Amino acid sequence: MNKDPEFSVIVLCYRSEEGIIPYSKKVKEVVSTLTDSFEIILVGNYMEGSPDRTKEIVEHIAEEDSVFRAVCKVKKGMMGWDVKEGLSMAKGDVLCVIDGDGQFPVESISECYRLIKTGNYGLVKTYREKRHDGFQRKLISVVYNLAFSMLFPHVKARDINSKPKIFLRSVYEKINPTYDDWFIDAEIMIKASKLNIRFYEFPVEFMELQGRRSFVNFSTILEFVRNMIYYKLKGK
Repeated sequence: MNKDPEFSVIVLCYRSEEGIIPYSKKVKEVVSTLTDSFEIILVGNYMEGSPDRTKEIVEHIAEEDSVFRAVCKVKKGMMGWDVKEGLSMAKGDVLCVIDGDGQFPVESISECYRLIKTGNYGLVKTYREKRHDGFQRKLISVVYNLAFSMLFPHVKARDINSKPKIFLRSVYEKINPTYDDWFIDAEIMIKASKLNIRFYEFPVEFMELQGRRSFVNFSTILEFVRNMIYYKLKGK
C-alpha cells in the first residue's frame, strides 16, 4: 500500500461486533476494484464500561490486514464525534464515510467514487429511495427531512442523513464540521450549500437492520429538531 493513499474509506462500526467482519471484507472487495491506493479506517469507539466487543474485533482486523486501520477510543460524543475521529486519521485526497451496519449497500461506494472522480462534484451522496427499516424509522426520516427543508430551503438534498457521503479533502476542510452528534450530516449539507459546493445524490435501497435494534428513535428526532432550530437561530 502507498504511504499516502488516494482514497480513504471511514466505516462507522459502533456496536457492530462480529457483524463488522464480513462487512469490512465486502468493503475491501468493492474498494479494491476502484483503485489500488486506498485505506479503510474502522472506527470502533466505545462507551467506557460497555460490554461492546467491537474495539477488540476491529483492532484484530487491522492487525491481520494492513489495508485496515483501527480507531478505538472511549467515546466523547456520538456519531458526529466518530465521523470526525475517523476523518482525522484519513490520509486520502478523496474521503468516504459509511455506516458499518450493512443497511446502506456497499456497492454504492463505487458509484459515489466514479462520480466524484469524473463528474466535477465536490460531494456525492445517496438518498434512500426504498426502505426496509420499518414504519417508525420511515416516519422519523420523513418528519426530519420535512422539518429540515422548511428551515433550510436553500439546501436541495433529498435525504440529509443518507450515506455513503464522499467528498474531496479540500471540500471537507472548507466545511470543517463541528457537531459531535447526529446533526453532523445536516451541518455538512448546510455548509456545502452555503459554500456553493456542487453535489450530486443518487438513489439506493436501504436494507433492514440485522443483529441489533436501531439507535434512532423519537428522542433522536427531538435532538435533530433542537439542533436545527439552534443552528438556524444562530445564523451559522
